[in-house]
Amino acid sequence: MTKGIDCATPLTYINARALAQQGYRFAARYLVPSSYAWKRLTSSEADAISKAGMQVISVFETTANRPAGGAAAGEEDGKAAFKETKLVGQPEGSAIYFAVDYDAQPRDYDAIEQYLIVAAKQIPGYLTGVYGSYAVVEEMAKRNACTCFWQTYAWSQGKKSDHANVYQYQNNVVIAGVSLDLNVSYDGEGWWNTAEEEPTMSKDDAEKIIRFLSAGWYVATTKTDKEEYNRLANEVRKAAGLPLESSVK
Repeated sequence: MTKGIDCATPLTYINARALAQQGYRFAARYLVPSSYAWKRLTSSEADAISKAGMQVISVFETTANRPAGGAAAGEEDGKAAFKETKLVGQPEGSAIYFAVDYDAQPRDYDAIEQYLIVAAKQIPGYLTGVYGSYAVVEEMAKRNACTCFWQTYAWSQGKKSDHANVYQYQNNVVIAGVSLDLNVSYDGEGWWNTAEEEPTMSKDDAEKIIRFLSAGWYVATTKTDKEEYNRLANEVRKAAGLPLESSVK
């Protein structure tokens, strides 16, 4: 389990370093257009967070209930998010979470699913994630609408999804002079940084190992087992500098 934060306030190196020194290992920040400059992640901020020794998690949110706009909203937001990835230097293979930041009801689920599916088509090379309540995470996981899941405690009635890669458990805390929310993560977050890292495994060796893991994936009979094979394969891909892949078929 890894401690992290999310915030709307842009972080400086000093802020990020202070957070890192207190054990926080990632910062979730907003991957949004320039019209939302007050909370927008920039390339210089991504560099500062990375230099401080933290990872970045990208989240796209313009308005709280935007995903209720369905496919049309997903297409527009996916294109906007993709443009921002290139501006901030977000590497392929990492994730973009799209926020469902309200108490979504079952009547909204079809629209949210279409929003995520269409948004995913606009961000080639990146994993698609959703931020939302327990019910949203559970429903979108059941529908295979995306790959990564970030659950908030809000609107969740004390429930916690086993699908959550990231879990937000407290809002409006001030640390290192920044108003932020507290999170923990459990692997498969899709985070990234701008630090140059040398691969620790050759691509040939990685592909050989992945072939063995793929054989296990195909004979696995449960979604949990398939997700675990995919997680292990993605760890190998990371070590070799290869793009990550989704287990969703």
